[in-house]
Amino acid sequence: MARFFAASASSDAAALPVNGARIPALIRTYSAIAALTLLVVYNIFFTPNFLSLGTFNANLTQVATIVIVAVGMTFVIATGGIDLSVGSLMAIAGVLAPLFLIDANRFGAPVVGLVLAIVAPIAVTTLCGAFNGTLVTLVGLQPIIATLVLFLGGRGIAQLIVNGELVEFRNLGSPLVPNFEFLGLGQLFGVRFQIIVMLVIVVVAIWVLRATTFGRYVLATGGNASAARLAGVPVTRVTLAVYCISGLLAGLAGLIVVAINRSADPHQVGEFMELDAIAAVAVGGTPLTGGRATILGTFVGALIIQLLRFTLIAHNIPDGVTRMVIAAAIVAAVLAQRQRAS
Repeated sequence: MARFFAASASSDAAALPVNGARIPALIRTYSAIAALTLLVVYNIFFTPNFLSLGTFNANLTQVATIVIVAVGMTFVIATGGIDLSVGSLMAIAGVLAPLFLIDANRFGAPVVGLVLAIVAPIAVTTLCGAFNGTLVTLVGLQPIIATLVLFLGGRGIAQLIVNGELVEFRNLGSPLVPNFEFLGLGQLFGVRFQIIVMLVIVVVAIWVLRATTFGRYVLATGGNASAARLAGVPVTRVTLAVYCISGLLAGLAGLIVVAINRSADPHQVGEFMELDAIAAVAVGGTPLTGGRATILGTFVGALIIQLLRFTLIAHNIPDGVTRMVIAAAIVAAVLAQRQRAS
């Protein structure tokens, strides 16, 4: 894992000029990592019990679903697009899963209901991602408009599936419930399972973006789609693929949220997730114009936002002030990114 992270960080450093501007460029390149380091050091000295396993699990648990969705968002933004539908897709996945869990006996073996509760919602949200990609590539809509369709309509679909009601599936006497809850509440070696899922997704995404032809195609599509098409890059298929990835990861995040809450609320699951994911991508250093991307940066950006929120709350700072500080951090990160591009 360390090799992947090191490789991701070193790619920007390799492009730095060997002159007097090298030190400022280095600062801008590693500014996100430096900010995260400062936050960690501050909390080690001034926040009680910060180094406990409980605090570790609490912070990474709260950021896990954001990172999972933000990884998919990074791929989309790298192609020059945006995906506003991820929160609604989480809601769709969230309300579909209980339908397979509440009455598992109709599927024969209980394990069949469990598998369907995981696979079917993710398959549906992946298809929704394909729908977004089709609107962008074949219909020719701008990504913000294309994904606005499911941003509005997707949550409506989720509400219709369960008649707008909260669906609970706890204490039903089914052996499926604790198994499904393992997605959000299970632990391996004292670490929450969702944290492990998040780290695996981050590592795989770093590898895909840096070491595969598909990753190079993604960046080429975002850099200049017309030139990439002339160079033989299958721009349409690549664009469809990144929206499918975004839909798949949003569905997985929705399942984790439902597993944690042991219930599915079509009004609440995934609410404002699209904003959190875009903020993590921006703070992490991926330009919203496309052509460049850093999965490690997205991961670090999400951690910065979460740890900043945790730090302020731990020191009894009002929620309103916390929101303003996070907003200021996002602005500062985008300004630093623009200076680096210039």
